[in-house]
Amino acid sequence: MKMKRNMSEEPEKPWFKFWPEGVPKHIEYPEIPLSDFLRRSAEKYPNNTAIVYFDGKITYKELDLAVDKFATALTDLGVNKGDRVAIFLPNTPQFIIAYYGTLKIGAIETAISPLHKERELEFELRDSEAETIVVIDMLYPIVEKVLDKTKLRNVIITSLKDYMPKIKSFLGSILGKIPSHKVERKSNVYFFKEMLSRYEARPPKLEINPKEALAAIQYTGGTTGVPKGVMLTHMNLVSNTVMCAEWLKGEEAKETSLAVLPLFHSYGMTTGMNAPIYMAEKIILLPRFDPVSTFQTIQKYKVTVFCGVPTMYAILLSHPDLKKYDYTSVRFCISGAAALPPEVQKKFMEITEGVLVEGYGLTECSPVTHCNPLDKTMKTVKVGSIGLPWPNTDAKIMDMKKGEKELKLGEVGELVVKGPQIMKGYWNMPKETADVLKDGWFYTGDVGKMDEDGYFYITDRKKDLIKYKGYSVYPRELEDVLYEHPAVKLCGVVGKPNTVVGEIPKAFVVLKEGMAVTNREILDFVNEKIAPYKAIREVEFRTELPMTLVGKVLKRVLREEEH
Repeated sequence: MKMKRNMSEEPEKPWFKFWPEGVPKHIEYPEIPLSDFLRRSAEKYPNNTAIVYFDGKITYKELDLAVDKFATALTDLGVNKGDRVAIFLPNTPQFIIAYYGTLKIGAIETAISPLHKERELEFELRDSEAETIVVIDMLYPIVEKVLDKTKLRNVIITSLKDYMPKIKSFLGSILGKIPSHKVERKSNVYFFKEMLSRYEARPPKLEINPKEALAAIQYTGGTTGVPKGVMLTHMNLVSNTVMCAEWLKGEEAKETSLAVLPLFHSYGMTTGMNAPIYMAEKIILLPRFDPVSTFQTIQKYKVTVFCGVPTMYAILLSHPDLKKYDYTSVRFCISGAAALPPEVQKKFMEITEGVLVEGYGLTECSPVTHCNPLDKTMKTVKVGSIGLPWPNTDAKIMDMKKGEKELKLGEVGELVVKGPQIMKGYWNMPKETADVLKDGWFYTGDVGKMDEDGYFYITDRKKDLIKYKGYSVYPRELEDVLYEHPAVKLCGVVGKPNTVVGEIPKAFVVLKEGMAVTNREILDFVNEKIAPYKAIREVEFRTELPMTLVGKVLKRVLREEEH
């Protein structure tokens, strides 16, 4: 299914001068359900490996068959078009099967973080009104506690061992290395592998309008307040999947992609699952991020594409085993979800000999809107920039007070974006939707600027901005400098309330193993590189920082500690 590329006259945007060679500025996206991408890859490459999980392999033909069986089973359980199916799983083959099986019958998936506790799970299940959940056995006790408070009527249980090679599963069980929980049989409890063995691959044939039909309700905003259900249509996800594949310029059925970003998160969902399936890539699934497993996987399977977050790259670089492995198969890395420190970018490119560039996105945008060109010469890569808007995507900087005036080049304001990947709105939240969607433009809440070449820069989140004596201090700038210090492994900067000056910048720092440094050394290192009003006034050393599963430092938690 080759995309039509419309190379006709485009309105001239400043970023087109630096547009990557071979990437279309405009694409005619196929108006199809997202699940059709898997069917197409299975038809073209039936015997190619789709998934590698603990060294066990699943071909595209086998994956497509499992998806059809799961879709048939869901239908038999009474799941209809438009119903919500919750997926409460880590990165396993079952996640991909449940996700595509749900979409196949026109139902809507809502992926839930495996780190969620009872209160968070209950909120998302009640809000989405999900009636079916697919859950890993070890998380079932949490589901059991909220069952009576939700509309759940079908609980589908699976295990980490379900798709492991038999010998690994057996040894893991004997040695107690694979966490699990025994679930007793009940009338509304079903078992994943049993279901698939009982059903034939006969999902119902139905019409799905890709532009209108929802594929996903993805919850976001938990780091800043009440989670909001982002409504993403099939076309939102189809367009972002194709954009991603075009930007990466990989070879169909030739790439090996490392899926260590959590698939429940929109970044992992698009870059670790949907785009690789569209490109018929080999997907290496890791249920959680662990430096040594990541090193071993890259070397063993000669991974070519590795999308991650800055903290992942920083943790890998600071690991004592870094030099024991070969990473030179890695050609393309995209960093997103948080700001990429230039020092981390430079060092990671040195060890892989590939290219690592910063991109940008939000769940509301399926999620990617910007990225630097994957240019190994680095001539069109601007360090510190989130890069250029993706195909069919427009962006501008608006004033932060009312959001009605477009700002000039170099002026700092709110980034707003427009494109086929922008969400339909927030689930059951019309006011919140109207606050951020205006005339087709999405107001991101991120503070940034555009330079004369059309490259965009994020200086910070509106909510993260520190006000010192009326001056605006951007935490990202201070964090970038902190990461230049050889002893710093992870850091986060927040505003600490102060009755005299408003807020003072305070740094929370995790040091690399075996390193020792004083508060004064950190303060001097940073403050001699920045204007006096931006100076960090306090440093607190920690052994770890509160983080989301996708690798963002939870600054809200750090701020709350200081209030």
